[in-house]
Amino acid sequence: MNLKPFCLAFLFLSFSNFTNAARFFNLFSPDLSLQFNIQVTPEGSVRYSLYADKQTLVKEGRMGLKLKDQLSFDQGFELKQIDTSTIDSIWETVWGEERIIRDHCKRMLVHLEHTKSGRKWIVECKLYNDGVGFRYIFPVQQGLSHFIVEDELTTFPMSSNHSAFWIPGDPDTNEYLYSLTTLKEINSLAEGPGDGIGFKNPLSDTMVQTPFTMRLNNNYYMSIHEAALVNYPAMMLGVQKSKFILKAESVADLFGHKAYLNAGDRTPWRVILVGRKAADLLRNRIILNLNEPSVIKDASWIQPGKYLGIWWEMHLGTKDWAYREVLDSTLHADHGASTERVLRYIDFASQHKFPYVLVEGWNRGWEFGDQGWNERKFSFTKPYPDFDIERIHKYANGKNIKLIMHHETYGAVTDYERQMDDAYSLMKRFDYPIVKTGYVGRLVPRGESHDGQWMVNHYVHVAQKAAGQKLMLNAHEPVRPTGLHRTFPNWLSCEAGRGNEFNAWSQGNPPEHETILPFTRLLGGPMDYTPGIFQLDLDQYGSLRSKNKKVKTTLAKQLALYVTMYSPLQMAADLPENYEKHPEAFQFIKDVPTTWDTTVVIDAIPADFIYIARKERGKDHWFVGLITDENAREFKLSFDFLEPGKKYLAKIYGDGAKAHWQSNPTDYKIEMQNVSSKDQLKIKLAPGGGCAISLMAE
Repeated sequence: MNLKPFCLAFLFLSFSNFTNAARFFNLFSPDLSLQFNIQVTPEGSVRYSLYADKQTLVKEGRMGLKLKDQLSFDQGFELKQIDTSTIDSIWETVWGEERIIRDHCKRMLVHLEHTKSGRKWIVECKLYNDGVGFRYIFPVQQGLSHFIVEDELTTFPMSSNHSAFWIPGDPDTNEYLYSLTTLKEINSLAEGPGDGIGFKNPLSDTMVQTPFTMRLNNNYYMSIHEAALVNYPAMMLGVQKSKFILKAESVADLFGHKAYLNAGDRTPWRVILVGRKAADLLRNRIILNLNEPSVIKDASWIQPGKYLGIWWEMHLGTKDWAYREVLDSTLHADHGASTERVLRYIDFASQHKFPYVLVEGWNRGWEFGDQGWNERKFSFTKPYPDFDIERIHKYANGKNIKLIMHHETYGAVTDYERQMDDAYSLMKRFDYPIVKTGYVGRLVPRGESHDGQWMVNHYVHVAQKAAGQKLMLNAHEPVRPTGLHRTFPNWLSCEAGRGNEFNAWSQGNPPEHETILPFTRLLGGPMDYTPGIFQLDLDQYGSLRSKNKKVKTTLAKQLALYVTMYSPLQMAADLPENYEKHPEAFQFIKDVPTTWDTTVVIDAIPADFIYIARKERGKDHWFVGLITDENAREFKLSFDFLEPGKKYLAKIYGDGAKAHWQSNPTDYKIEMQNVSSKDQLKIKLAPGGGCAISLMAE
């Protein structure tokens, strides 16, 4: 007997008999471990609660929107209908941490109607075994054509004063170090220095960005983020410290408006990820599942891979992005993107079988940086005189190397949109398959921010236009990702966080930084972190920019980052001459792939350590990355993730006996041994250290 229709009919009958009481509906996850409760109060507002294993995670969070000059979606509504269904399907990724992903959840549509005006809205919920997503849908209806969102009313009330990893709610940059405090201790005006690249402009002293990851007092982990951010501003979280309430705070425009919507639109998903232990968050695929399937039917032209590039030397200060007719060597370094220097990189990439080379500073406009930035400065079609685009194209083509074109807007986004068609035509003419965009600085149009609705629409527009030209995309300084790489798999990666470049010219990234990012920033999507630095003491370059600076890891940890920090587009970020000094260690970077069949999170705790194993897509090769914070660690690694009965040749790139990120970062050792799924290996990680292992089936 099918009981569902009977139960729903009984539920609606109960509602009609108790019109003055709150109306409840419970949804259970497929394994029954999570419970999501929706209630419509007697005042006609909507509340929700979330429980895991019968423990309260979120209690009576508010739902709805406040509109400008119109009836808001907040109270006076009655429940008209609830539809439930089960989703259980699998889908194949174009690239990713896994080839096959299962989408298994309980879905609920809550239909609401205003008792007086008849205005309608829908709350859509999807409950998984490891979290929930919900969003608001505004059906096409009489009397509702377009509207302005003045405020989002969504809240996430916490049960107690949890510990949290957070960065300030700055709507123009994500490039902060993470703080770990209790909810009561959050003070984003005093924490998280931007080191000059950020604006240090949080929306308030208690505003934080998402993903916002908490360690709960019952030892669960929970992260709040969003999925499918399209046509809507990014969500910050306001922290009401006294009551432990987190409130959705969408980024406003110059007029204080949050979003401009039409009937038929919907908000992004508000997502709560749940882990019984920390490592569970790294296995979570809810954000991907909540995004729409790929709009690219034939994705054969999308080719993940590794790249080298003329980039790190500019951050070090030994080369310059700008070409100057009369060079004052006391003020400026030589131009980095000269033809001869690019040919050198092409030769190195060809020799070591890297498919891509990035060139920054190739185009006119960088020379105006000393005069202050203006609204129309860069040309994305005119190279500098010392960058022979024809010769470089022919040389790269002969070596089977593709180039990545850099488009730094420096905030002049309207000017970039005017030039995009011509710029992408140039890319197609000279066979550049990937564009790296950049959005450093204040934006034009004035009054917009990097995380506002206008810019969110711009990022999606770039991804769509690039896809139409069969171009891949790597965005820097954008809004943080929300899983849109499922819909636009040509959007390979983005920065949207504090990357490795900060080590060249700021106080740098502490050893714990790379153990936090996968639990925060990377929950939404891949990060172009640019690992692979071998010359870790940067003072040796003699540059004022990098004087007394160092990368705060060991060399072995730089290798392990290729496994623990996922991106389908990974850079070997150091200079060719530094790789030539360590050819044995460089072999791991040459071998490690960028897309996977399977990912196994062996163990992980944010701000402490991460141990991950991944199986190369389409091959019986495994790669393992183990990294630690400032503390030395020992770990007994079990190879039980390997196929039973097979032998594998393990090549182990580990910290040397005297390795230390401060005093001896380049002390490493390489060992070989045969292993099987029954074997274990004792791993020692130095302070700030790591270990990288390749496992090839025999």
